[in-house]
Amino acid sequence: MTGKAREWLAQKGYVPAYGARPLKRVIQKELQDPLAERILSGEVKNGDTIRVTEGGDGLAFIVGKAASEAA
Repeated sequence: MTGKAREWLAQKGYVPAYGARPLKRVIQKELQDPLAERILSGEVKNGDTIRVTEGGDGLAFIVGKAASEAA
């Protein structure tokens, strides 16, 4: 995960009235759920690497193929 992605999550997950408590929900909605969908759809396979960065309006996921598939 890039620094920009961490910054984006921290900014989106911080609410002055509640502090960082909403961060858990943001991580689940913006990071865990989209990754789970990619795994279930077969876009991400065992051994793949995923780079998470900030995209235009959210997080962007860059999937690196497993070494056995790359060869």
